[in-house]
Amino acid sequence: MTGLPPAVVRACTSLLAVRPVTAERLTIGNRTSVYRAGLADGRAVVVKMYAAATRRNAVTEAAAIRAAAGAVPTARILAAGRVKGTDLTALISEDLGRLTLGAAVRNGQITTDRALRDVGYLLGRLHRAPVAPRTPRRPFFDDVTSLRHRDAGAIGRIAPALEVLSEAPALVPLVWCHGDVHFDNIVIAGPGATHHLIDFTDATPGPREADVAQALVMAHAVSVRGRLTLTSAYPLALDDSRLTAWCVFHTARCRATASSGDERSRWTRRLADLAHEHPRFFHTPRTVRSPR
Repeated sequence: MTGLPPAVVRACTSLLAVRPVTAERLTIGNRTSVYRAGLADGRAVVVKMYAAATRRNAVTEAAAIRAAAGAVPTARILAAGRVKGTDLTALISEDLGRLTLGAAVRNGQITTDRALRDVGYLLGRLHRAPVAPRTPRRPFFDDVTSLRHRDAGAIGRIAPALEVLSEAPALVPLVWCHGDVHFDNIVIAGPGATHHLIDFTDATPGPREADVAQALVMAHAVSVRGRLTLTSAYPLALDDSRLTAWCVFHTARCRATASSGDERSRWTRRLADLAHEHPRFFHTPRTVRSPR
C-alpha cells in the first residue's frame, strides 16, 4: 500500500470503512482532485475530493446527482461527506470504466454527429428533472464578475450578448443544468452501452439555453450545422437568440481561462468566428477619424 495518496486512503477508510489497495490519479485542479481506486474488498471506485475553500463541495454535488438520477443515468453514489482528519470533503462513486463518448469519437466507434445527438438527448432528459423550489442557484452576476476579473476587456466586447441574457430573467424557466457537458463527461458502460452523465461539480438550476450552449461550445459545434445536429435530438423549446448569446459568453469565458499559447489562440479564433457569424452580439469599437 506504500505510495497511495494519504487523502484517498483517509477518504475510503472514513467514508466506506474499506482501505484502498490501488489509486490512479485522473485529474487535479484548484478545486478538486479525482482518483480511480481499487478497494480491498474488490470494488473499483472513483474518489473525488474537494478542497475546503471551494463554495461547492462533495455534499452539494451528491445532492445534484441524486436530483438528476431519476432523469438520466449517472454513477451510483457510494458515500459523500467530510474526510476525517482533514478539511476535505469526498464523493465516492462506482467506477463505470474508461470508455467515454469522447474516446469513442476519437477511436472511430462513434461519429461526431452521433455524439452530438447523444448529448442533445441526454440534456433533454436532464432538463426534465424536477428542480426543488428552494434549490440554491448560482447568480449570473457571479459568472460575469468572474469573467471581468480574468478579462475586463471581454465584458465590453460582448456587452450586446450580456444584454440579451439579462433580459427578463424571471420569465426564463429554470432546469437542472449540468454546467460542464462535454464528450468526456459521458461514460459508456453496461451491456446496453448506456450513456452515463458524470461530473456534476458545476450543476445548478439555470436556463436550458446555458447548458445547451456550453455543450456546443465544448464540442466546437456552434456552427449552424452543429447546432442543428445537437438540437435535433433535444426535445425542449429553445430561444435561438439566448442560445447564441450563451455561446458567445461561454466562448469568451473559455478564452479568459485558457492558458497562454496555442490554447488561448484557439479560443481567440473561435470568438472571432462567432463575431463574424453573429455581429449583433458583439460591440465593435468605431474607428475615430482625425479632423482634417
